[in-house]
Amino acid sequence: MAQDSRDSLHDNLKESHKMKIASSLPRKQRKGRAHAPLHIRHRMIACHLDRALRNEYSTRSVPVKKGDTVKILRGSEGIKGMEAKVANVDLKHLTLTLEGVTIGKADSTQKARPIQPSNCVITKLDMSDPKRKEKLNKIKEGSK
Repeated sequence: MAQDSRDSLHDNLKESHKMKIASSLPRKQRKGRAHAPLHIRHRMIACHLDRALRNEYSTRSVPVKKGDTVKILRGSEGIKGMEAKVANVDLKHLTLTLEGVTIGKADSTQKARPIQPSNCVITKLDMSDPKRKEKLNKIKEGSK
């Protein structure tokens, strides 16, 4: 009997960490994103692929990794249209830091400017990770 209750508790815990947030209430949406575990946050930091990569890999978006090259689609005039390499992926704040994209501080020093992944499109993938390469090839083969 005790084993059955532990199994149901384990199933409930597994269900609570799924990507889908059941409620449409904004406060619960925000809470779900703020308290999401790292493996879910990793999927939240995905960017769309540009048309050439989308046709090549038969998928619309992939999680961004350090070393990918992205083009900024939205933002202020100073950064919109820039193409830069990803320097850092911040899973805590769900933002990207790009090489050469900075913002001035009050003491006239420059600081890396965080960019939302939804405002970017991946133009070149960093394929140095064998797991990523294997996964993209599997998606590519499955679509044919």
